[in-house]
Amino acid sequence: MAAGYAEILRTRHAARLLAGTLVGRLPCAVAAIAIVLFVRAEGGTYSLAGGLAAVYGVANAVGQPLLGRLVDLYGQPRVQLPAALGSALAMSAFAFVGTGPLVLAYACVALSGLFTPPLEGGLRALWSSVLRSEGQVQTAYAMDAVAQEVMFTVGPLLVTLCVSLWSAQAALVLVNVVGVLGALSVVVSAPSRAWRSAPREAHWLGALRSPGLLVLLGAFLAVGIALGSIAVAAVAYADGHGGDAVYGWLMAAIGLGALVGGTAYGARQWSGAPERRLRVLVALLAVCYVPLMLTPGPVAMTVLAAVAGLFLAPCLACAFVLVDRHAPRGTVTEAFSWIVTTFTVGSSVGTGLAGPVVEWGGAVWGFAVPGAAGALSLLVLLATGRVLAAPAGGAVVAASSENDPNRAVEPRFSSGDRA
Repeated sequence: MAAGYAEILRTRHAARLLAGTLVGRLPCAVAAIAIVLFVRAEGGTYSLAGGLAAVYGVANAVGQPLLGRLVDLYGQPRVQLPAALGSALAMSAFAFVGTGPLVLAYACVALSGLFTPPLEGGLRALWSSVLRSEGQVQTAYAMDAVAQEVMFTVGPLLVTLCVSLWSAQAALVLVNVVGVLGALSVVVSAPSRAWRSAPREAHWLGALRSPGLLVLLGAFLAVGIALGSIAVAAVAYADGHGGDAVYGWLMAAIGLGALVGGTAYGARQWSGAPERRLRVLVALLAVCYVPLMLTPGPVAMTVLAAVAGLFLAPCLACAFVLVDRHAPRGTVTEAFSWIVTTFTVGSSVGTGLAGPVVEWGGAVWGFAVPGAAGALSLLVLLATGRVLAAPAGGAVVAASSENDPNRAVEPRFSSGDRA
């Protein structure tokens, strides 16, 4: 299992790009908890903290595909580094201004979220130029998904440690400075500087003109709903079974399950059509959510939570392959960024949806939401199987290597207009 990952990490630039992207995404991974801890230290209310964190999340969801499109148009260094600096400066301004002038606080947080650089989509666009085969790229996608789980697990711990050693203000500033350094490490690398998107058709919809990508966004909106609803249902369960410590164990177990599942998935080469494999993985994901409704004791529930997380990273890794293939020519970074946005929006919708369900039926019915959302994702994939199996529409089909390292045929538009 370790051999495949080691081979990728030994490839020139691969380890640096992965590490730089993870460090660069640290501010995004910890933004919610860092904002909450800072507002609490300033004497603000939890409502204010939640509102500021929500504004950051919405702005981030809006900014990712927009900045991703700019990366496709102008290259990575010219967009990623200025965006990282802008985001860090805005959040640092919030740290020094505080929550006194509310309008200014909300504006700083919104700008920080809006300018968060699309490093995640940028890394996935780079893999095919750094690695030698499609099999290695698919393994890299799995490793990428696993690494994201590590970051979202370890990141909050680092922030709380920084707060305890220094202050919430220092944590907010330090995390964003580190994020800029991570982005800088990526954009000064040779692959990032050399990468250029293929010429693209001028179209205001950009990547969203691909029917296959729209299918994937619909399916993963539902997966995001499942994850957001689990977080709320787990709080309700923990309230009756031991409190915050139990909640922490449940969320850690889901992350651990994702780590194990993603690591195992990326350890082998997969043959066959990825769209069929994605349907199987999403079906397994949905099925593994259902036992959570049993709500047994904390130990058994922690085991069920780990099982529920097993197929999340494999689903993401498989979806990345399909995003790569269905992104219209010249829009690969934007397409990957849309997946990030959709997942974020879905998680927020799931959180909002699960709240009333928990109030009505308790934790049991709260845990029914992720199962239903997983089933909805599967239905979307089943109903649109022909769309995913077909290449994106276009007038002329030509060979291209920008999005598909296997040199699969990809549509090219007949018009000469290019963005």
